[in-house]
Amino acid sequence: MKKQCVLNFPNPSRIYDASRHCVCFWGHDNAREVVFLVDDAMLTKLNPDMGPDESALLATFDHNRDRILGLARTLYKGGPATRYTIS
Repeated sequence: MKKQCVLNFPNPSRIYDASRHCVCFWGHDNAREVVFLVDDAMLTKLNPDMGPDESALLATFDHNRDRILGLARTLYKGGPATRYTIS
């Protein structure tokens, strides 16, 4: 019987990683931590009128948090991967 993956986001923290051009946030499947990266291009798709600076990217993430978490849940399938990019 296959174990069901239950992805939760108990920590609302997110950071902008300028070297990767993405916002990073974390989910948990039981005790396993999973890193998600939302690239600048995806954030621009969500809000074409945003500015290019870190605060605008984080604000876009925050405004679209529920949608982004839904995308993360769809993308996550369990298994050995611990990092996923939403683009």
